[in-house]
Amino acid sequence: MSEKKEPSLLDGFKAFLMRGNVIDLAVAVVIGAAFTKIVNSVVEGIINPLVGAIGTQDLNRYSSCLDGPCSYNQETGEVVKGIPIMWGNVLSATLSFLITAAVVYFLMVLPMAKYLARQAARKAEKEGVAETLEVSELEVLKEIRDELVAQRSGTGNTGPAPREDGPGATGPQPPQG
Repeated sequence: MSEKKEPSLLDGFKAFLMRGNVIDLAVAVVIGAAFTKIVNSVVEGIINPLVGAIGTQDLNRYSSCLDGPCSYNQETGEVVKGIPIMWGNVLSATLSFLITAAVVYFLMVLPMAKYLARQAARKAEKEGVAETLEVSELEVLKEIRDELVAQRSGTGNTGPAPREDGPGATGPQPPQG
């Protein structure tokens, strides 16, 4: 009896790494990290100054005090008294996320979905033509089968009407010889 050797842990890991999806995922992570830096720069360099023109210097500095008035150290900007809720940080992160999601959707997901839809339509069109040919060929074969069954049984013809010069035709037959 021969024993089947189970693949080692290293072989399984190697097979996992060689799948295309893992490589694609690694590339996506690297591109995503680089793109996140760009989005953060846009938020910090453009959006925050625009918000600063309206109110405080920076979007990240918007906060509310939970427990009484908050007092800050003038030199460091740290909270000395009170409990601040830094909702400006959340708003800034939300803007970064929305910008990232919009760019990824409109520049990557939407074009890829359109490309895949076109590919699927082309494939369906090719399969539709092949299927039509298969159906018409199948119909011809069914007619031939029905004709052969009718000839063997010698009873009424269940298929299409016989041709004048074909097998099963009535009337004078040419001499056979």
